[in-house]
Amino acid sequence: MSQSSTATETAPRSRAPIYLAIAVLAGLAMPIQSRINGALGLHLGDPIAASLVSFCTGLILLIIISLLVPWARAGAREIPRALREKRFPWWYLAAGCVGASVVISQTYTVPLLGVALFTVSIVTGQTLGSMLVDSIGFGPGGRRRISPLRAIGALLTIVGVIWAVSPRLATTGSISALLLPTIIPLVVGFLMGFQSAANGVQARAYGTPVAATLMNFGVGAIMLVIILLVRMPSVGLPHALPTQWWYYLGGPLGCIFIGLAAFLVRHLGVLLTGLGMICGQLVGSLLIDMVVPAPGAVVNGATVAGTILTLAAVALTSVAGGRTRTRRN
Repeated sequence: MSQSSTATETAPRSRAPIYLAIAVLAGLAMPIQSRINGALGLHLGDPIAASLVSFCTGLILLIIISLLVPWARAGAREIPRALREKRFPWWYLAAGCVGASVVISQTYTVPLLGVALFTVSIVTGQTLGSMLVDSIGFGPGGRRRISPLRAIGALLTIVGVIWAVSPRLATTGSISALLLPTIIPLVVGFLMGFQSAANGVQARAYGTPVAATLMNFGVGAIMLVIILLVRMPSVGLPHALPTQWWYYLGGPLGCIFIGLAAFLVRHLGVLLTGLGMICGQLVGSLLIDMVVPAPGAVVNGATVAGTILTLAAVALTSVAGGRTRTRRN
């Protein structure tokens, strides 16, 4: 294993709890972002346009930071050099497309599922995706084999999702109408494991996670512009932009989530970073759906129990993964 891989494999014991606490706090940003982007999508009448607005606000913030903060400016200057020297495969830039897909899934499905069920679905995908990332050694933390205990944990996450979604299955007139909105965040969550790993590699190449987040938002914004232009002749223009300031917080919250993930994955690994963020997502989403529920949100005993089971299963998967690490040559 190279020296850099060894350095990023695990965090020092004294700092690991601090990094985990940061991961939990970062995870709280996603359900809030999901609720804001879902509301923005309803206001504009176009989820793609809402996603683009969210990405543009985040991109503007990152550009300002990169211009004003010296170390962020140095990282931005390092981007063309890193690409020219091929410090990582060019397709790692596709992490920005995953980020755009996350926002699209929020604007499409949160109004249908509610924040809690959306989060449980995306958490399941994150768990499975993170397992695959570690098993093939895609991330900077090396390779982990999939042990029987980790497989059990992954199975329990799926059971937890089914349990949490069961109240909606009982009230909806069509199971297929609920199945598709649930599958979308599940698939996107699966890809988020690769996104975190790719952004972690880019952050190391640029010297700062801010530059990696900047590239993530830049690539995602380009993808959303292309999609919006292609579909505009058939769907028309979106509604007017809202005047309330809080509609534009989704992008900055995404910067926090993606930037901290790129930083933490170098110190905790993909799976443990995901666990901390998942804790924040699950707690935050339940609180949001209980205090300010979105249209279609259902929170009862099964929703809470399914979420708790999913959280426990993710913890089991992560603990088991920590005991089965193998090293790369």
